[in-house]
Amino acid sequence: MATRESRVAEPARSEWTVQDAADLYQVEAWGEGYFAVGETGRVVVRPDRTPAQELDLFEIVCGLRDRDLYAPVLIRFSDILSDRLKRLHDVFAAAIAENGYEGQYIAVYPIKVNQQRPVVEEVHRHGRDFGFGLEVGSKPELLAVMALTAGDRTPRLIVCNGFKDSTYLEAVILATKLGRHIIPVIESLTELRRLLKHRDTYDVRPRLGVRVKLASQGAGRWKESAGEKSKFGLFASEVVEMVRILRERGMLDCLELVHCHPGSQLHDIRRVKDAVGELAHVYAELLALGADGLRYVNVGGGLGVDYDGSQANRSSSLNYTMEEYAGEVVYRIASVCEAKGVAHPTVISESGRAIAAYQSVLVFDVPGAIRMGPFPDEDIRRTVEHELGLAATDGGSAATDGGSAAADGGSAATDGEEVPQPLLDLFTAYESVGTGSIMEAYHDATQAREQALALFNLGYLSLGLRGLAERLFWATCTRVRDACRSMEPEDVPAELERLDEFLADTYFCNFSVFPSLPDSWAIDPLFPIMPIHRLEERPTRKAVLADLTCDSDGKIDRFTDMDEPRRTLDVHELRPGEDYYMAAFLVGAYQETLGDLHNLFGDTHVVHVRLHEAGGWWIEELVRGDTARKVLEYVQYDVDRLLPELARDCELAVRAERLTLPESRTLLRFYETELNGYTYLLPEDRQA
Repeated sequence: MATRESRVAEPARSEWTVQDAADLYQVEAWGEGYFAVGETGRVVVRPDRTPAQELDLFEIVCGLRDRDLYAPVLIRFSDILSDRLKRLHDVFAAAIAENGYEGQYIAVYPIKVNQQRPVVEEVHRHGRDFGFGLEVGSKPELLAVMALTAGDRTPRLIVCNGFKDSTYLEAVILATKLGRHIIPVIESLTELRRLLKHRDTYDVRPRLGVRVKLASQGAGRWKESAGEKSKFGLFASEVVEMVRILRERGMLDCLELVHCHPGSQLHDIRRVKDAVGELAHVYAELLALGADGLRYVNVGGGLGVDYDGSQANRSSSLNYTMEEYAGEVVYRIASVCEAKGVAHPTVISESGRAIAAYQSVLVFDVPGAIRMGPFPDEDIRRTVEHELGLAATDGGSAATDGGSAAADGGSAATDGEEVPQPLLDLFTAYESVGTGSIMEAYHDATQAREQALALFNLGYLSLGLRGLAERLFWATCTRVRDACRSMEPEDVPAELERLDEFLADTYFCNFSVFPSLPDSWAIDPLFPIMPIHRLEERPTRKAVLADLTCDSDGKIDRFTDMDEPRRTLDVHELRPGEDYYMAAFLVGAYQETLGDLHNLFGDTHVVHVRLHEAGGWWIEELVRGDTARKVLEYVQYDVDRLLPELARDCELAVRAERLTLPESRTLLRFYETELNGYTYLLPEDRQA
């Protein structure tokens, strides 16, 4: 069966509209109302999900270029972040009202999802109206949050997860005395004993939480982070032991929170139901054991993001909505509490991915491409006639006298020698497409190409004829692919379904996967990627995307689709002298702090764009990307010594007359400029 991308890219009617582009790239499915294709054929951003507040993404990129901020650039939309927090609050408020729930809801943002200071500050600021807090998982994260929350008039919740050594727990105790509303989640009985020692030293009654290992299993790529084999948490027997220890110390009322982590990017709502139901029973049982201070049930992370918009039960999607998630969490906890006759607790979630993913868009340009074709028929015929002395006929190829070269002494390639049979077979296969079986033509071309390569490896075929054999093979495959596109999908032979992938162009993109989209390399997830302009034009090429690094893994060859991931992306023909911009969307969660410095490509420019009261946009904050000097310092080069060492070498080369003095000065100017320049490619009009 033919792939969906073939069907969408070749609609029956000849005209092309911006709605066709929106359908092809499925923007309405994954965009959640934040992104759309505008009437002018450009991607528009709607920070509050309404057309009234619409920003032209291409116009923003051009505006940044006017400010000497060139692609690649990561654009964060602060207003999207604000809207995500509001939406999370609203869906839980609706679920609480619908279920007659007597507790409240609080989100705590896990800063590990995106620890960048401007992002954390914005979450903290925008979450103030809802009483939302923060979650940390390490001492450095704790240090950041302790300072960030210094100005809070009303303390908001700080949840501390992760492995906690003695100094971590001592800092928590002191932060409690400082007035922070901070809850360390006990992950082991050893942590409890450490904390009790500091409690005695500083004479403070801390708030405590406990993480429980659930029997309920997670789902998807991170399913092992939940369940009984999860990395952190206490078994039921250890929870009972913790209760005994706290009771003996007269501190059982300090236990305020029970927590679980059902997994990250949970794509199956059944796993959510199972985990929350089990955790609610643990909460009720702890109350029965006398933990009267319990007031929070923290259902952890797991609320997923629909990266491909399919609402399917698979890792790049999810089979539920945010509204269903909130409804199930509230309903499950309420049901258990009512059955057990206990108070409804405050519900906490650590929905970091759902909060942060939509805010960030990575925009990059395409400086070049390797193209497969086109192979105009007249060019192929002219080349064959010139190189082999063959004449095309209506019924296929014709080589006179059983395949000899032209009678006038032969072509430049054969020099009067007999034309090798694989070349004749390739030309025959090429001409037979459209007059016979396309499967037979494809098989004949494949076999003839293999034979031509074997002759070359044995020394019986010249490089020129090998090149002609390759060109004939690719031209035949292109003809076969085009014939498949004109067929009904069910009539396309299975062996030919992936010819689009086989013949895809490679578009070289001005970014590095490793610092900017590390998940795309490390764990192979999908991010929506598409051009941000020229969408009023029908895309005529199919491509995979390669980054600037020399690593073969530095590419993207899986793209979002409603059915299954596509192996190619529909793109437009590159125009000489004209920039072509693309973007990866939904990259605000985890990507920025997981990246590395492969080939010493550093962080991109980052701009925080906000809506302006009078309309349009403005840059709230700018963080310029890494310079070569900075990334070299990251890997322990003494950058201040590099230029003098090169200058000394240039001086010796001038004295030895290997370089002229002007050449030496040109090289040193280049070196100094690039040391202080962006690690990515600049537009040609900005290059020296």
